[in-house]
Amino acid sequence: MTEMAKSRTMILNGLFWIAIAAAAVYLIVLHVSVVSNVIVVLLGFGSVVLVHEFGHFIVAKLGGIKVEAFSIFMPPTLVGIRKTKAGFKFRFLPSLTSHGDEQPPEQVEETEYRVGIFPFGGYVKLLGQEDTGPVKQVTDPRSFANKPVSIRAAVIAAGVTFNVISAALIFMIVFLVGIKLPPAVVGDVIPKSPAARAGLRPGDEVLKIDNQTKDLDFSNILIAAALSKAHAPVPITVEHLDGSQEETTLVAESLPGSQFRDFGITQPLDLKIAKVAEPNVLYERTGLKPGDTIVAVNGRKVDHYWDLSRVLRETLTPRIQMTAERPKDSQGSELVQTELPLDWSVSDNGDVKTEADLSHVYSMVPRLRVMDVDKEHGNEAEPGDASHLKAGDIILAAGQTKDPTYKELRDITTEYEGKSLPMQVLRTDANGVERTLTVQVKPKRDSGADRVIIGFLPTLDAAHAVVAKAVPTEGTTGTLDIPRGARIVSVNQKPVSSFYDVVAEVQRWQGQPVTLQYRLDDQAEGGVTLPATLTGRPANVTSVLAEPVPFKPMDRLYQAKDPLNAIGMGYRRTWTFVAQTYVTLKRLIGGLISPKNLMGPVGIITVSYQIVAQQPLTNYIYFLGLISATIAVINFLPIPPFDGGLIVLMLIEKVKGSALSERTQGILAYAGWALVLLLLIYVTYNDIYRSFFS
Repeated sequence: MTEMAKSRTMILNGLFWIAIAAAAVYLIVLHVSVVSNVIVVLLGFGSVVLVHEFGHFIVAKLGGIKVEAFSIFMPPTLVGIRKTKAGFKFRFLPSLTSHGDEQPPEQVEETEYRVGIFPFGGYVKLLGQEDTGPVKQVTDPRSFANKPVSIRAAVIAAGVTFNVISAALIFMIVFLVGIKLPPAVVGDVIPKSPAARAGLRPGDEVLKIDNQTKDLDFSNILIAAALSKAHAPVPITVEHLDGSQEETTLVAESLPGSQFRDFGITQPLDLKIAKVAEPNVLYERTGLKPGDTIVAVNGRKVDHYWDLSRVLRETLTPRIQMTAERPKDSQGSELVQTELPLDWSVSDNGDVKTEADLSHVYSMVPRLRVMDVDKEHGNEAEPGDASHLKAGDIILAAGQTKDPTYKELRDITTEYEGKSLPMQVLRTDANGVERTLTVQVKPKRDSGADRVIIGFLPTLDAAHAVVAKAVPTEGTTGTLDIPRGARIVSVNQKPVSSFYDVVAEVQRWQGQPVTLQYRLDDQAEGGVTLPATLTGRPANVTSVLAEPVPFKPMDRLYQAKDPLNAIGMGYRRTWTFVAQTYVTLKRLIGGLISPKNLMGPVGIITVSYQIVAQQPLTNYIYFLGLISATIAVINFLPIPPFDGGLIVLMLIEKVKGSALSERTQGILAYAGWALVLLLLIYVTYNDIYRSFFS
C-alpha cells in the first residue's frame, strides 16, 4: 500500500468515527434521561457477563494457559494494549479496510487487553479453545487442549463460580445499604386453596416456612411452594392480626392461572395508588391519582388493603364509594371522594369444575357479561364491527345453549375448539338502546394452560334480574323451580329490575321465606318461593372493581444489622434464586411451564430499563444479583456449548482415556449452538411481542 493510500485510509477512518461520535453526542443531548438509563442497563447487565468471563480469565492465567485476549466490552476494539518482544504495543479504533481485531504476525508473549466500543459485557480468548467448535489441537504447551482435564475443568467452571460469588456479594452490599421488598404477609387467600383450607387469613404474617425463619419476604412463600415435593406438607407458622400464633401445614397445588404449584396466598398490597405511565387516563377512569391513599370505603375506615378487600367483596351494590387522602402540591393533604363501578365475579376462585363452584344469588345464576376482550385471540370487535365480541355484551346464547352459565360455556368452547362458534349477545348501542346481535368467535387452546378459551374476561350480568340457571346449593335438596331465562319482576310483591334489587329486598326478609314473581319471554308468568334456608345466608357472589385500580405493592425495609449479618443474608438470597432457576428449568423440561414464559436478552433489558427508570438503584443492583445467579445455573446445564456441557465432555475424556474426535466435538458444538440459536430467536420474538404488542 502506497503512503498516499495509507493516508487516505486513515482520513476515511477518522471521518467515519468522527461522524459516529457526533451522532452519538447528538442522541445523548436529545435524550439525556433515556440514554443515561440505557447506559446504566448495559453497564449493569454487561458487568454480569464480564464477571463470568473474568472467572475464565483469572483461572486460565493461574493454570498456565495462554490467554490471547481479554476484552472489557464487546468489539470492535476501541483500544488494545499488549506486550510483545519489541515492547508494549497499542492500537486504537478498528480499521474499515482490515481486520483490526486479528493478531499480528509477530509472536505475542502476553495477553492483549482490549476495550470494546459497545459497553456490554466482555470476552476472553484462550489459545486452542473455541466457543463455536471443537478444541483446537496446537503444539504450544500453554494451549488449552494440552492442559490436564482438571485444569481445563477448573477454567470452565470458574465462570459459573464467579457468577455465584458475585451474586452473593451483590446481595450482601444491597442488604448492607437496605432494600424494600414485599414482606412475608398474606395479602389475600384464594378460596378453596390450600391456604384457605388451613385457615390462613389476610394480614397473617409468616414467621416460619419450610424451617426457614430468617429474612423472610414474600418470595420465600412462593419458593417454598414451588420447591416442595408433590403432595408433601410444608410446615408454616403464622402470626394473626390479634397477635396469636398458629402452626399448620400447607400442601402446594396447581392452581388456576399459576405457572408453579402454589399455596393460594397472594402478595400484600398497599392502600396507596402506584405510579402509572398515563396518570391522566387513570384519573379519568377512576378519579384517583398516583400517590393517593385510600382511607375509607363506603364511609368505613380502612387501615390495610385487606380491610378494603373485605368491604369490596361484601358490597353487592352497583358502585362503591372511596375516600382518599391526596397530597397537596405545597404541604399537607386533602380528602377526595370518588365512586367506582363494581362487577360480580363468575366464581369465588376462578376455577369452575362443577355447577356448585358458580357464584349465584340464592341459587340463581345471573347471565354472563363480557367485562373485557383479549385482542390476542382475535375475537374482539373493532369500532362499528357487529360480528365479534365487545366489552359490555351480555351473552344470550352460545351454540344451541341459551343463557349459558360459565361452566356450560367452558364445555361449549372445548367442543368448538378451532371451529367457528355462533353466539347471540345483547349489546347496548351509543344511544343506550339494547339490541340483539349474532357474533362469531373461534375458541383456541390456551398455550399457557390446558384449556380452550374464547379470550374474554367474564363477569355476571347483575344489572338485569334474568336467571341463566338455578343450581343446587349446600344445605338444600334439589334446585329452585325457576326456568332458564326467567326475568324476576318482584320480591314479596316489591317490583325489582336488577339482581342488586333482588339482593336488597331479600336481605330485608332475611331468614324468612320469600316469594319471587317472574316473567318468561314477556308472556308466561309464575312464582317461586325461596326457603328460609336460602334467605338466611348472604348471596354467594363476590364483587370486584370494574375499573382496575393500580394499588402499590406493600413493601418493608430489609437491611443487615452489620457486615456479618449481610454475609448470611447474601448467602441465603443467592441460594434462593439458584434453587428457583433450577426448579423453573426442571418444570420447563417436564412440560409443566410454557416456554412462552421464558425471557431472553431483550426481555431482560426491557425489565432492567423499567427498574432503572422507575425504581431506586438498589432495586436494579438486586435484580443484577438475580440475573447473575440465574446465568450461573443456565451456564452449568450439561449441554454443549454451555460450560456444563464442556465439563461433561471432559469427564467423558477422563473416563475414556482420550478426548472425543474433533469431528464428534464439532458436531456436538454446532448442534448445541443451533439449539441455542433457535431458542434465542424464539424467546426474542416473545420478548418483542410482550414488550411492544401485548
